[in-house]
Amino acid sequence: MGATRRRFSIGAAVANGIDRGFVAFSALAAAWFAYLLLVEGARPGWQSGLLVVFWLFVAYLLLPRLHRIFTQIYVPGYFIGRARTPDGRLGDPVNLAFRGREQQIHQAMVRGGWTRADDLDLRSGRRIVTSTLSRRSYAAAPVSPLVLFDHQQDFAYEREVDGSPSQRHHVRFWRCPEGWKLPGGFSADWLAAATYDRSVGLSTFTLQITHKVALDTDVERDFVLTSVRGAEPAVSVRVIEDFSTGYHARNGGGDAIETDGDLPVVDVTAVDAPPEPPAVTTPGGRSGPPAPTVFGAGVAALRSLGYLVSVVVAVLAPDVVAEVATRAGADVSTRDIEAAARWGAAGLAVYGLIDLVLAVAVLRGGNLARLVLMSLCAVATVTAFVADVGGDQPVTLTHLPTVGVNILVILALTSPRSRAYATQDVSARAAPRSSRAGRSRP
Repeated sequence: MGATRRRFSIGAAVANGIDRGFVAFSALAAAWFAYLLLVEGARPGWQSGLLVVFWLFVAYLLLPRLHRIFTQIYVPGYFIGRARTPDGRLGDPVNLAFRGREQQIHQAMVRGGWTRADDLDLRSGRRIVTSTLSRRSYAAAPVSPLVLFDHQQDFAYEREVDGSPSQRHHVRFWRCPEGWKLPGGFSADWLAAATYDRSVGLSTFTLQITHKVALDTDVERDFVLTSVRGAEPAVSVRVIEDFSTGYHARNGGGDAIETDGDLPVVDVTAVDAPPEPPAVTTPGGRSGPPAPTVFGAGVAALRSLGYLVSVVVAVLAPDVVAEVATRAGADVSTRDIEAAARWGAAGLAVYGLIDLVLAVAVLRGGNLARLVLMSLCAVATVTAFVADVGGDQPVTLTHLPTVGVNILVILALTSPRSRAYATQDVSARAAPRSSRAGRSRP
């Protein structure tokens, strides 16, 4: 038994080391690809449209990956009274604590005039875009994810200002781990971060489109207290003065924030509320593959389909292949071209079969398949890089999509959600949506 455990731990350590290597490689490869996009986009003419692709790639993929790498080194992994962005940057201050059940918090917030925010998904994301462009109200617009206790907020509440999608009061809630106590030994069931969105702009740290937060977070903290206590007499509040040192800092978007360090503890245990609904569990304890995993496997499946189509063309219409090669300037006989096409078809069939097997295995949560697929993409990326640097075959517009897709696959499959799914860490996979219980609206 001891030897088995040792082999397992060594294997896990090796796999973790390989993963870290791919994370670092993905950052370097993404930086090189961003450079290629910038060079091509700087050319006059229609190619300048690539500058938009450059911004999207840098803002939503490259910079978040770099932040994730560096913040794992210098940002503390313990509770310091700040939430974090998904890529590890320090976010909003935790400025409220709650005691009570989840349904009691829902009742208190709704009676205080707050609206529960929708979860962030494709439907709500599309509605955010349309409401912002049309300047129409979206009272339940989702808030961006912030992390505390290694998981995203369990839920959030908000209040629009004059129906504007760019200005709103909002507060995120996280359930505290069982038995966990605040520094100083104070008890709390929930922690919350309340801030006020004053406008929409670009993040200072990632250049992403985001809401800009008002400087004085204490004003928003007190606004939450006033609205809840005014509507629900059963709510009581105890303030832990100087819970943290008052400070000026910046949140995850680069916005200046300040707080006096006091922490109000809101007691909602006397609020009349329905019982907690039963927890929703996934049969077998395994959730479906996350979006990054689906993307990586989908690319492999599409690439396999492309290989198989090429095989069919080479086998059923070798004369077409010969004609194309001749027009391209190939100085060989038609018979040699057809023979080469048959051998090439055999090779493509093998590549297509490998990609198809890997795609299925990755979707089913195979960690080895994930590592192999990333290895193939890494080899293709390195080959393109060497050819580009050596000047033998510089990467051009015709090759950018292929190189970019390989890098995107590595970025996707090295994401925390994809890694957790492949290593079958059920608790980590469930973390982003840890509050499955009580998701129904009050």
